[in-house]
Amino acid sequence: MTIRRLSAGLMAAALLTPGVAACTTSGDTAPTTTATPSATGSGARAADSEAKQALLDSTKEISNGNFRFTMSGVGSVAEGQVHQPSQSAEIRVRLGEPTDDLAISLDLIHAKPDSWVKVDLKGGAATSVPGLDRLNLGKFQHLDQSRIQGDRNLGFDFDKVDPAGSAALTQAVTEVQRTGDGTFSGTIDVSKAAEAGSLDQGVVTALGPEANAVPFTATTDAQGRLTELVLRMPPTGAAAGQEIKMTYSDYGNATAAQKPPADQVVEAPPELYNLFK
Repeated sequence: MTIRRLSAGLMAAALLTPGVAACTTSGDTAPTTTATPSATGSGARAADSEAKQALLDSTKEISNGNFRFTMSGVGSVAEGQVHQPSQSAEIRVRLGEPTDDLAISLDLIHAKPDSWVKVDLKGGAATSVPGLDRLNLGKFQHLDQSRIQGDRNLGFDFDKVDPAGSAALTQAVTEVQRTGDGTFSGTIDVSKAAEAGSLDQGVVTALGPEANAVPFTATTDAQGRLTELVLRMPPTGAAAGQEIKMTYSDYGNATAAQKPPADQVVEAPPELYNLFK
């Protein structure tokens, strides 16, 4: 197995962005949401309009780029912080389980204009696949910006600071209602939110018409800022239903990323870029 073939299997199936598409198996039962009884007629339309505007407004603080976040799912977890004032970000990604043939941990640091990643590979493939041993260095690998520009796995766009793309997702809401104080439920047309980093386009395509109305729930804090967004993707063929969960916290309280010490840095080898192609 070559590194390129390995990436086509593991990364397409499990990676959620920073690039990662974080999906949690939820079984074959249809996703459910809890909603308060809705009004009818113009009252219901007014309520839905107000609820959607509240959701759209809830993502505005994210665009300021000072927050902590998580994206989690089956065998996949991403967490970190974005600090736009210093043009820096830190992201930790865990893909796969220790018992898998290959489990990957990535610690990414972006401090414009530089980026670094520390890679930890576990499992049989980590030693049996030619070239992977060159990545398990225990050090941060300095990344060539020209090779990671636009890369949803290794790169970071400070013009689009939300790794999950919640603004794009809320703009694609088709139905929404308040279910309580700061809680919402409804449906999202995920086919219209392709740029959201939390979505895997392969999964969206496989959903077909069901992509037009994916159930979701959302929570906001006392200031109306988004704190949690959960998408419940329906089953696709033999694949079980999947859940994508994003959380946001510490608005305005993130800190600048710390650059790795020079003695803990090496230049990234070609094998690293090949792994994420």
